[in-house]
Amino acid sequence: MWTSWGNAWAGMGVALVLAVCFYWPARRLSWSLPIELESGLSTRSRRLHRQWGWVCQALALGLMLWAGWRWQLTPAAVAACVWIAVTALLAWIDAETGYLPDRLTLPLLWLGLLVNLDHTFTTLPLAVLGAALGYGLLWLLNHGFLLLTGRAGMGYGDFKLLAALGAWLGASALPGILLSASVLGLLAVLILRLGGRLAAGQAIHFGPYLVLGGWIMLFSLPRLF
Repeated sequence: MWTSWGNAWAGMGVALVLAVCFYWPARRLSWSLPIELESGLSTRSRRLHRQWGWVCQALALGLMLWAGWRWQLTPAAVAACVWIAVTALLAWIDAETGYLPDRLTLPLLWLGLLVNLDHTFTTLPLAVLGAALGYGLLWLLNHGFLLLTGRAGMGYGDFKLLAALGAWLGASALPGILLSASVLGLLAVLILRLGGRLAAGQAIHFGPYLVLGGWIMLFSLPRLF
C-alpha cells in the first residue's frame, strides 16, 4: 500500500498546486468539449458558463484541500485530487449543457481501475465490480422506465459516469452514491419547482448529483493505509 511522504500541510500544498494546474484547462475544456458534441452550444451564455465554473471550481478547490489534509502527502492524495478535479469538470459540463463527454468519463473509469491496483480507495475486485454494476444498474433502471413510460429517464453518459465512480470507490459505495444523488436531486427539484424555475415533467441533469454523491462517499471511505 502507499505510505506517507509527509504531513497534512504538505499534502494541502500539493493539492493547491494541482488545483491551480487544473484551473485553466478546465475552463477551456468545459467550453470546447460540449461544442464538439453539439455545435449549436457555441451560442450559449458565457455569463452562465462562468457562474457554473465558479461554483464547481470553488467546490473542487475546497475538496482537493480536504483530500490533501486527509491523505497527506501520498499518491492517494494526488489521485483523489485528480478525481475531484475531473468529476467537478464533468459536473460543470453536465449542469450547463446536459452532456457527459466520453473523452472524460471513459479515461476516468480506466484510471480508477489502475489507481486501485494497489487498493488505494478499494480493492481491485470491488473496483471492477463497481464499474460493471455502476453501468448496469442505471442501464436497467433506464430501460425499465423506458418500458413503463415510453421515454428515457437518463442518458448513457450517466451510466458511464456511475461506472467511473464505481471503479474509483468500489461496488460497496454505489448504494450510498445513488441514495445521496437521489436525495439531492429530489431536493433540487422541489426547490426549483417552488421557485417556478422547473415545469412539471421537466427533466434535470443527473450527472452533478452523481458527482456530489461520489464526493460524499469518497470522504466516507475508511483509510486503507
